Amino acid sequence: MKILLTGGGTGGHFYPMVAVAQHIRKISEEHKLLQPEMFFVSDQPYDEDLLFRNDITFKKLSTGKLRLYFSIQNFFDIFKTINAVIRALFMMWSIYPDVVFTNGGYGAFPMLFAAKFFRIPVVVHVTDTVPGKVALWASKFAKKVSIGFPETADYLDKSKTAYTGNPIRRGLTTPLEQGAHEFLKLEKETPTILILGGSQGSQIINDIIVDILPNILDKYQIIHQTGKNNFEEVVSRANMLIQDSSYKKRYKPFKYLDFLALKMAVGASDLIISRAGGSISEIAAWGIPSIVIPINSSAGDHQRKNAYSYARTGATIVVEENNLTPHLLEAEIVNLMNNEEKRNQMAEATKKFAKLDAGEKIANGILAIALKHEI
Repeated sequence: MKILLTGGGTGGHFYPMVAVAQHIRKISEEHKLLQPEMFFVSDQPYDEDLLFRNDITFKKLSTGKLRLYFSIQNFFDIFKTINAVIRALFMMWSIYPDVVFTNGGYGAFPMLFAAKFFRIPVVVHVTDTVPGKVALWASKFAKKVSIGFPETADYLDKSKTAYTGNPIRRGLTTPLEQGAHEFLKLEKETPTILILGGSQGSQIINDIIVDILPNILDKYQIIHQTGKNNFEEVVSRANMLIQDSSYKKRYKPFKYLDFLALKMAVGASDLIISRAGGSISEIAAWGIPSIVIPINSSAGDHQRKNAYSYARTGATIVVEENNLTPHLLEAEIVNLMNNEEKRNQMAEATKKFAKLDAGEKIANGILAIALKHEI
């Protein structure tokens, strides 16, 4: 049995596919099936180590990108996309999987075109409230479609669409509290706030968190995932602002939180501040109150719609990027941290949204289609 994953480009696309792959392996083992060969096709591996640890073979396929604004690159990318489609046809023929799984993204288009050409079954997962162009197109000929938000069903053929929630990597749904403070060098009695700016980091969130550090470190400690490209600048600015503070050791910046560090950070945290992409599903699974700040220029305005979909459960507070100022964010943090009853209510409300079995449900659907196609 062969299963091909395609898409990626951001953590919001990549990690849910890996989560499903992990559940496919688990289910195959439990039912004593031969472990399937799995391939990931995209323009970049995103996380080579994670692919290796999950025995997923990476195949590089670069393609053009359709930008939603005027750019001369759109013209040249037409030819890149045509070239990628031709190469995808040969790659699909050489692999010939039993099923293709995707959550969209421009990088998935060539392999999905090839899958349609060869009539290979396709399963689509839509991570956000609004399907991207590629995911929406692929859903027309897909065997099954799963969605992360209930509102997404309005864009799709309901007869083959299931609301599963977004898949989360195995083991990540359980925060690690024991040993977390020692691992991250945190004070046990000081409330902790975790800042997650998305897979690439967020410049505006980074800037505002640094701006308010002098005002909040006397009350809280901050774990700050800055993004790899932003780390040096953020740390330099932070050091200038808090170098004379007796609480400067309460600020813990990280380029990136790996699997273990993220579980520890979550286990130690009382509040999370995050973007409104795929991290929303993880935050709900963790059962932690949050403040989400959607990107105001996301495709289809999906982050803002994600944020308000989650906020309707009562589990989070939405601060729109256009309204975001240091004073406002500081006030929201202090108001929440001073109101334990409100935080407890928000933590309880996460249960209305969390779908801890999403990965398992999608994996079962993929395996059922793959086994039927294989026979």
